Amino acid sequence: MLIYTIFKTRYGFVGVAATSAGLSRLILPQGSKSSILSSIKNGFEGRRDDEYFKSLRDELTSYFQGRRCLFDYPLDLEKATSYQKKIWEVTRSIPWGETHSYKWVAERIGCPVSYRAVGQALKRNPLPIIIPCHRVIGFNGSLSGFSGGIIWKERLLEIERVGNNCHA
Repeated sequence: MLIYTIFKTRYGFVGVAATSAGLSRLILPQGSKSSILSSIKNGFEGRRDDEYFKSLRDELTSYFQGRRCLFDYPLDLEKATSYQKKIWEVTRSIPWGETHSYKWVAERIGCPVSYRAVGQALKRNPLPIIIPCHRVIGFNGSLSGFSGGIIWKERLLEIERVGNNCHA
């Protein structure tokens, strides 16, 4: 059974969903609850449970106010391939306030020339912020690709006050 919550942040409404195995989906802020709801449920039956997500809701609210958060929650990545899971695990290790290149991630998973495949896996990340794919940038420092759009990638890096400190 899918459970979810929708709550307002300074940037708009955020949605989070979980299964009994862990967090399964995070929808970046949008202007309306209805757009969040259709993205969260995505054809699945679900039940809203705001209390279940209280701790995460508080952390995300703090995050959007520029406070460092750990987001140490179990994740349900059952639908991901083992390759995606490796990439997301490396991405999750990138600390707050740092960026690394797609090539850096590819090297960490043992496939140094597969940086384009890294980008494709990050594009399918169901938990942006929790798996901080916004911290992965082009080797030259460019902000290429992000499922939430480049504007959100810039905004999330700004929230974390990331300067030009890419660790290639």
